Amino acid sequence: MKKALFFFVIVFFFMMSISCNLHFRENTERMNALNEMQQTDADFSNRSKEVGIKKATLEYMEADGILLKPSRMPVTGADAVELITSLNDSSVILTWQSLGADMSAAADMGYTYGVYSLTAGSSTRRGTYVTIWKKQANGKWKFVLDSGNEGTGEEMKDDLQIQGN
Repeated sequence: MKKALFFFVIVFFFMMSISCNLHFRENTERMNALNEMQQTDADFSNRSKEVGIKKATLEYMEADGILLKPSRMPVTGADAVELITSLNDSSVILTWQSLGADMSAAADMGYTYGVYSLTAGSSTRRGTYVTIWKKQANGKWKFVLDSGNEGTGEEMKDDLQIQGN
């Protein structure tokens, strides 16, 4: 009887150890993916400042990506690329700051949200945004949906902290 109980305890702890290790690895994979996606969001904003909205968006949007813009129907895929390509962004600076993000359990899709600043000449508009990201077969992140709303009620601050979930 003691041998059976001892064997049961050993098997129980062995199974718990395996279960905990798998959960830890899954959680680590998810957290790594979340960090990569948030860095991609920040890189996208920096790239927009460097080369303009048009070029940056074309680099970071999935081929079938969707743009949700105020006062218009959703623009998808080739139509979204055509809309972006037609932009004259030579005097426009669009930057944003993530305030939070979350990642799917499978670590292959997630979202970022935050505030943006759009400056054209002497005019600056601020608002909020949400971007849904999908991990590509090559391991890179591309956005599949991007949307923004004008107006935040306050100016964007440089010291905003990322509040990841």
